[in-house]
Amino acid sequence: MRIRDAITATSRSGTADSDAKRVFFRRGLCETLHKVDPTIHRAGVLPETMSTDFTPIFLFLAIAVGTGLSMLVLSALLGPRKETRVKQMPYESGMDPIGDARQRFDVRFYLVAIAFLLFDVELLYLYPWAVAQWSAEPALAASAAAVAGTTVAAGVPPLFRALVFCEIMVFVAILTAAFAYAWKKGVFEWR
Repeated sequence: MRIRDAITATSRSGTADSDAKRVFFRRGLCETLHKVDPTIHRAGVLPETMSTDFTPIFLFLAIAVGTGLSMLVLSALLGPRKETRVKQMPYESGMDPIGDARQRFDVRFYLVAIAFLLFDVELLYLYPWAVAQWSAEPALAASAAAVAGTTVAAGVPPLFRALVFCEIMVFVAILTAAFAYAWKKGVFEWR
């Protein structure tokens, strides 16, 4: 109703489109949480001053690329070019290379790497779950629902929390069983 009133009231003055946008965009959820200019929001139109906002970023990128390139060029022009036998040797963390570099590694290195990935992925799943599980306050959910204009709180029901907790415990139990199996097979023993 307000949009129609704004359009009819401003059609006489010729600014119906901009006033209707202001009324429409003022009523959206995003605009109630943030101050947004309705003339550029969702319209895909950038104001003329927007190009000057990126000037420091482009200046920083130009300086960074210029510094890197100038260091490479200066080192190639000014650096010594005498090649010696020591400079042509392969580098192995400050140690003299002994033997062939293409020797086979023991399979235990790969097993330890796989075990590391197993527990790394476990933490990758557990950390966000733990943060989300225990930070979902009912008061925050109620205030978010009030801002959104809904009557139903968007909180996580306790039964659903318990179900997710049980699923996570099954996930941890499977990974613990894999760790126990690897330990029993002697993956972590260096003979």
